[in-house]
This record gives sequence, C-alpha cells and structure tokens, in this order.
Amino acid sequence: MTEPNGGTSAEMKDLAAEIDEVGERAARTVELGRRGFTISVFVFVLLVGQILPWVGGVAGWEVLVGRGGGVPQLFAATSTGIGVFASALTLATRRWWLTWVCAAGGWFASVDGLLAIWSQQSSHATGATGGGPGIGMIVAWLATICLAVQWMRTAFSRS
Repeated sequence: MTEPNGGTSAEMKDLAAEIDEVGERAARTVELGRRGFTISVFVFVLLVGQILPWVGGVAGWEVLVGRGGGVPQLFAATSTGIGVFASALTLATRRWWLTWVCAAGGWFASVDGLLAIWSQQSSHATGATGGGPGIGMIVAWLATICLAVQWMRTAFSRS
C-alpha cells in the first residue's frame, strides 16, 4: 500500500526503527566536548606525577610495583587504574556508565591519596618508608581530585 506522500508503510516502519536505534545509542553515550580535553590534560598531569618522587627518592611508578609502602601503593594503584586507564577507556568509548565508574572511583582514589600523604607525614611514628610525601604524590593527588570533580560533573550533567 502506498502512503499519500509516496512512501510505503514498510519504509516508514524501517525509518522509525532506525530512529529508535539512534536514540537508544545516544542514550548510552556521553558527549564530552571541552570537558574531554580538560580530562585528558589532568590524565597527563597524573602521568607526570607518576615519574616524580613519591616516597623519599622512589618514583610513583616504582611505588606502583611495590617499592614505598602499602598505603602509597594503594593510592598508586587506584589513581593509575581509575585516573589513567578508566579515564582513557571512558574517553575512547564515551559510555555513560563509565563516567559514573570514573566519578566514584576518582573520589575513592582521592581519599586513598589523602591517606597516602598522611601516612608519609606520620611515618616516623610507625617506622614506615618515607619522611614526607614527595612532589609526585602531591601532584598525583591534586590531579586525581581534579579528575574526580570533572567526572562527577560529567556524570551529573545528564538531564
């Protein structure tokens, strides 16, 4: 049967199905825009923090593999896992649920960073490694906080 505008009923159903599919795909993704660039910059700053000293003269990537104490290693793992890998995955795939993973994980990593800095400031009392946090740990902590804020703003930006 031909519609009054010259199209067929089957063509209209196909068009409606295609429009629904595009709508569902858009609902699963997030458009980052400028915020994506800002997040990329903070990920880069976090990577720079990984090569700077964290505990004494030990760099952040060395803390990640086990040199420098348990609490700093936990922060190195969470900041690298969430701040670098999960952020890169989210930027690449633009999946909406991953923004929530990065937001929640970023805040968890931020608390880990605070505890890592605190553990280095009080290490003389416990005999743990380090005599204060290194500049890399502080840079990584600040970058992790900034990433958590950006991901939280992105996660809540959906209307």
